[in-house]
Amino acid sequence: MSSFTFVTAGESHGPALTVVITGIPAGLALDRGRINRELTRRQHGYGRGGRMKIESDEAEITAGVRGGETLGSPISITIRNRDFENWRDSMDPWTIDEAERQKRRVHSPRPGHVDLAGGMKYDRHDLRDILERASARETASRVVAGAMARELLRAFGIELRSAVVSVGSAGDPDLSPTWEELAAVDDESPLRAARPADEQAMIAAVDVAREAGETLGGAIVIAAHGVPVGLGSYVQWSEKLDGRIGQAILSIHAVKAVAIGDGVAATSRNGSDVHDAIYFDEDRGYHRNSNRAGGLEGGVTNGQDLVVRAYMKPISTLRRGLPSVDVELREPHRSQWERSDVTAVPACGVVCEAMLAIVLCDAMRAKFGGDSMTEMTRNYQAYMEQIRRW
Repeated sequence: MSSFTFVTAGESHGPALTVVITGIPAGLALDRGRINRELTRRQHGYGRGGRMKIESDEAEITAGVRGGETLGSPISITIRNRDFENWRDSMDPWTIDEAERQKRRVHSPRPGHVDLAGGMKYDRHDLRDILERASARETASRVVAGAMARELLRAFGIELRSAVVSVGSAGDPDLSPTWEELAAVDDESPLRAARPADEQAMIAAVDVAREAGETLGGAIVIAAHGVPVGLGSYVQWSEKLDGRIGQAILSIHAVKAVAIGDGVAATSRNGSDVHDAIYFDEDRGYHRNSNRAGGLEGGVTNGQDLVVRAYMKPISTLRRGLPSVDVELREPHRSQWERSDVTAVPACGVVCEAMLAIVLCDAMRAKFGGDSMTEMTRNYQAYMEQIRRW
C-alpha cells in the first residue's frame, strides 16, 4: 500500500486513545524516544490546564513493529488515559454509576464548541457524549501518527519545526522566521516563541487572561526543510498539496485560518513583490533568493522550505462561562466549565507539525511507493538523480 493513512478512536476521559496506521513500508527503523518526545512536546506550554499534570503520554505499540522495525503491516498504537481512573464510574464502557453520570452531565453547551450541534446531530441529550470525542485530547492520537510519519520523512532528510509568533495581542502574527530561527527555538521555553524577546509579553498576556477567566489564541509558523521538488500535483484539485495541507491544518481544534508562505500579506502587494524570481548557475542549479510562495507553486513543492502559518482562536471553554441555554429546561444558563487551558498555542504548533508531517509522508508514499524501505529508497534516489540532471 503506497498511501499513508491513519484512524483514531477514544474519548477524552475514556480508558485510552487508539491509533491504527497503514502505509508505512517494511524495514523503517523507529526511535521510541523520538516518538514519545513528540507526545511530551504536545503537553508542554505556559497556560496549560491541570490535565497535563495527570497525563504522561506514552505510545504503546501493539502491532506492526518487531524489534523496533516496521513490518509493512498496519501499526496499532495505544495511549493510556491516566485520568480514566478518576472518571471510571461515569465513563466505563459497560457499567456507569447513575449518580456519577448525573454529576458529570453536560446540559449547557459552550459557544464556539460543537456541544449543541453535535448533540442535535447524534441525538445525544447528555452533551458529554459529544464533548468527550470532540475534545482536543484527540490530538495526542494525531501527534503519535505524525511522529511515525516523521520517522519516515527523516529517513529521506526531511525535518519539521514550528514556533509561536503571537499569543493574543503579544508578538507579531506576521513575523516570518527563517528555518534557522525555527530550528533554534527552545522547546523548553514557556511558549516556544519564535522571537525570545516576545516571550515575557506573551506570558503576561496569558496571566491577564487567566485572572479574567478568559482564553487566548495566537499564530504559529510551521516549516518543513529538505522537501524534494515534485510532491503533490496540479492535474486535479484534490491532488494539490496546498489544498491538502489546508484541510489538515484546519481540522485541528480551534484553528480557524491557514496560509501558505506569505499568504494573506501577499494580497496587498504587487505581483513583482510576491513571486519568487528563478535563477540558474552550475553550482546551485535552479534556485530562488526568496520564498514568499512558501515552497509550493501550483500545488507542487518546488524544493524550498515548505512554510505554513496557522491561526488558532481562543479556546471555547471559559471559566466564567458565556450566555447559553440549558438543553433540558430550554432556559437561559451560563455555559458549563470543563477543566481546560488558558491557551494551548505552543501545543497547537506541535499538532500542526504532526499534521504537516502526515500530509508530506502520504505525498512521499504516493510519489515513491515501495513495499519496503529498500524499494522506496531506490525509487527516491533514482528520481533525485533525474532532478539533478534536469
